Amino acid sequence: MPDIIQLLPDNIANQIAAGEVIQRPASAVKELLENAVDAGASSIKLLIQDAGKALIQVIDNGKGMSETDARMCFERHATSKIHQIDDLFRIRTMGFRGEALASIAAVAQVELKSKRADDVAGTYIEIENSVVIRQEPIAMNTGTSIAMKNLFFNIPARRNFLKSNAAEMRHIVDEFIRVALAFPEVFFSLSANGQEMFHLEKGTLKQRIVQILGNQYNARLVTVQEKTDYLNIYGFVGKPETAKKTRGDQYFFVNNRFIRSPYLNHAVMSAYQEMIAPDSFPLYVLFIDLDPAQVDINVHPTKQEIKFEDEKIVYAFVQAAVKHALAQFSVTPTLEFDLDPNIQQLDAINKPFTGDQQEAATASPLFKNFTEKHQAHFIQPTNKSELKHWKDFYDGGQRSEAGSKKPEAGDQQSAMQGEKKFTSLLDQLRKDEPADQALFGQHSPLSAHANQSRLELIVHDNAPLTQLHNLYIVVPTNRGFILVHQQLAHERILYERFVTAASDKAMATQRSLFPTTLQLSVQDAVLMNELTGDLNLLGYLIEPFGNQAFVIQGTPADLEQGNEKMIIENLLEQFKHFSSDLKFSKREKVIRSLAWQQAIKPGTALTEKEMRTLVDDLFKCRQPNVTAGGNPTYIEFKRDYLEQLFKR
Repeated sequence: MPDIIQLLPDNIANQIAAGEVIQRPASAVKELLENAVDAGASSIKLLIQDAGKALIQVIDNGKGMSETDARMCFERHATSKIHQIDDLFRIRTMGFRGEALASIAAVAQVELKSKRADDVAGTYIEIENSVVIRQEPIAMNTGTSIAMKNLFFNIPARRNFLKSNAAEMRHIVDEFIRVALAFPEVFFSLSANGQEMFHLEKGTLKQRIVQILGNQYNARLVTVQEKTDYLNIYGFVGKPETAKKTRGDQYFFVNNRFIRSPYLNHAVMSAYQEMIAPDSFPLYVLFIDLDPAQVDINVHPTKQEIKFEDEKIVYAFVQAAVKHALAQFSVTPTLEFDLDPNIQQLDAINKPFTGDQQEAATASPLFKNFTEKHQAHFIQPTNKSELKHWKDFYDGGQRSEAGSKKPEAGDQQSAMQGEKKFTSLLDQLRKDEPADQALFGQHSPLSAHANQSRLELIVHDNAPLTQLHNLYIVVPTNRGFILVHQQLAHERILYERFVTAASDKAMATQRSLFPTTLQLSVQDAVLMNELTGDLNLLGYLIEPFGNQAFVIQGTPADLEQGNEKMIIENLLEQFKHFSSDLKFSKREKVIRSLAWQQAIKPGTALTEKEMRTLVDDLFKCRQPNVTAGGNPTYIEFKRDYLEQLFKR
């Protein structure tokens, strides 16, 4: 029998490695940008064509390469950073994999130009399918230019799996932002299809954050700075009012390398406890510097998931550093010199911080925890009872904003009437009611669960509906009563309405007399261009208006105007951070996000007519018992179950 095991040719081995290293155009962007940073460049330009499928080019003014190095960099496991095994645990540079350029050369057509400052001429190399086609001297400035053309040209199956241009461009922008945030002392620019999207001048970390995330954060950032013998933490976190309802701009860097860490994210979230709503997410850009020997960065091929030697210590330091920063923000009056001078003349800024106020602030347990230097690990747990009145105040304000009436003298009487109404409703449920009574609305066969027998659940149109806590609706039925969650029920109604509009007939649009202008960040503008077509089907008429600006010309005809800007902004945030575990289409994500955004929020008081309309519309849905996300819209309480509760 002949031998059957053989070595793979280098070009095939490189293509297999490329499947791990170069998953999409953004992966190549990350590797090329990091190599430019390691080359000591002070200016890095990224050029993109066709979302990276046609061209990815990085031009830097770094130290360049010799002719031999320019040729060797495309060999597998070729690196300038590792000479012995111990070097692997002391790496502080970025692109050290040794397979990135070899993988890129295996799946794209590559042109490299590089020149050192002392060399008379540079080197030009052209590679295709891991084979050098041309190599010759070239006149150029000091630095390196590497162009990667026609990604996956020799692997059509891989190219077919790439997403739309807008989706791939969003990933490229994400990788660009992560590298640009890590190195604010370097000039970065990004141009796509001949149009410059980012022009980031050298500056401080705060200036870089404001350049990328927007000027609205200029006065809303809190400095984090803690130095210890074990690690250093520095960066910025957003003030509590910047927290968003969806996971927003959150960046962790370890030794200047972007990482994903739910564990450390939890540390930041716990530092914000009692300051923001439980379902909100703060902004942060935090850097952790520690000995590379304490970190294993080779857990994941992209090196975005790492392991710490002692995770608990890092967690405690991150939590303490953010708490310390927020505590100083809370008790220390400051002037923001980047603000308009007129703003600094306001009473809110000019009022003195009196001695009594200082004494009250410094006497708080939270302030005392940070009076000694580097004693963050002695922080005592927060006494939640001290903050109870603040929580009550917040809850009351939230209910007021949601549409509930302010407490008045007549509220107690109305509450007693509602209680009597609910008691009479329960008494009515004990009576035997005929099963042939008319349905409220359309007669629909329903069951407590979708997979149970199709027993008819009859909703009585002559019995009053009761709203509990401005959140639930009690609906009498022939078998007992059902408890409808008004937000989830409305979400199901809107979801089916949007699905119908997107597949059959577009929703009617009401043009606005005064169109709203929406100024977005670069990454959000890219996303908006991708979603405009689907939003038009759902009744939103949105048109581009200059550089990263859009005009909302119209909204769905049945939607109250006035909050469309907030709805679109929240839609973009939720869409960006939709769970990657759920493989939904772009349109499905838009529909689910809009249904969630426009559904009735908890705390909204409904009239009898509004409650009946909501219940009627719910039972007209194809699947009324659950939302698109699988949450129940109502729970049924049968008469025999109620009797058991009272031991009857």
